[in-house]
Amino acid sequence: MNKRSISLLVLYFLIFLPGYSQEKSKKELKEEKRLERQQEVDSLVNSRVFSFEAITAMPQGGRSVNLATNPNFIRFNPELMEGRMPFFGRSYSGTSYGGDGGIEFSAQPDQFEVEKKKDNWLVSVVVKGGNDVFRLNLNVTPSGSSSLTITSNNRSTISYNGEIGVTEKKQ
Repeated sequence: MNKRSISLLVLYFLIFLPGYSQEKSKKELKEEKRLERQQEVDSLVNSRVFSFEAITAMPQGGRSVNLATNPNFIRFNPELMEGRMPFFGRSYSGTSYGGDGGIEFSAQPDQFEVEKKKDNWLVSVVVKGGNDVFRLNLNVTPSGSSSLTITSNNRSTISYNGEIGVTEKKQ
């Protein structure tokens, strides 16, 4: 090979190889972020102290409702469950006319179970609120996306989609 061929070959490698290595590092960074989020979610669920905030509500037999403008939360804690969620659905009894009609509770749960199922977590809680008993089933994916189903004695079942996160400190 002559000097010109060698210099062209070196120039070719200098131009094109860095592009391939950057693509690989972007994939590696994305995978690292995914694994980091998965470890954060595992740590939150294992601690049994975290919060859920809904993005959409899906009442039985109705259309989904965007909850961007409806403040809502459920704070999961085996010592004290707190929640305030909007309710869209049928009430069978126990809800007075003119009340806000949402799902509210602040009590120690009667049952609090956390179970790992394949890649997801299943959190099952039974808690009393006012004149009702709420059964909460939260399915958490490795990314933190979650679906919550609330069943009660006096209302139709409702589901919510949202995210889990660190419980905010009360002020």
